[in-house]
Amino acid sequence: MSGLLARLRALPTAALSDALDGIGVEGALHGLSPLSDGFRAAGPAFTVRYAPVDESGAGTVGDFLDDVPPGSVVVIGNDGRTDVTVWGGIMTGLAAHRGIAGTVIDGVCRDVSASLAQGYPLFSRGRFMRTGKDRVRLVSVGEPVTVSGVEVRPGALVCADADGVVVVPAAEAGRVAEIAERIEQVEAGIVDAARRGSTLREARERFGYHSLQTRSRS
Repeated sequence: MSGLLARLRALPTAALSDALDGIGVEGALHGLSPLSDGFRAAGPAFTVRYAPVDESGAGTVGDFLDDVPPGSVVVIGNDGRTDVTVWGGIMTGLAAHRGIAGTVIDGVCRDVSASLAQGYPLFSRGRFMRTGKDRVRLVSVGEPVTVSGVEVRPGALVCADADGVVVVPAAEAGRVAEIAERIEQVEAGIVDAARRGSTLREARERFGYHSLQTRSRS
């Protein structure tokens, strides 16, 4: 798996998204963005889900971090809420120290300066300072979560960069990597041909650009 993960990590999310489209798998998480365009993350998903506090009124965030293996990408389901945060500076500091690859939040984060200062990759729906303590409660760890209509299963391979976040099912990872690598080769060939004097139309026809994803579905 380490070699396969390295291949996925080297590919842009745009190519991975195209490859997922080509095999009819939905994996692009709409509406999530990095705090910095320089952030990249890739690794197996460690899934967490929050819900609003119940009648007890008690709730906390972050204790699950002790159980996250190094190299994982934490994927937090918080129903897209933007009124309370579920990730802050303490968690950023510990995650960076423990070698966690990054965090993807279906919601918001705070203490943005800590993430930027430590170069810890965070992808979220935005930023907001209000704590989630006593407002949300942890309801599951290591179970599937749904983000932007996409089911993220524990161990699925999460790849994120300046364009956003994609989730590649583990069973399809090899196939997706192969298709995405081919897409990158074709697009590089088109650019090279155009720089050498070909028209864009001619270059795309020569390299089969318009049928690339159609062929990959077969």
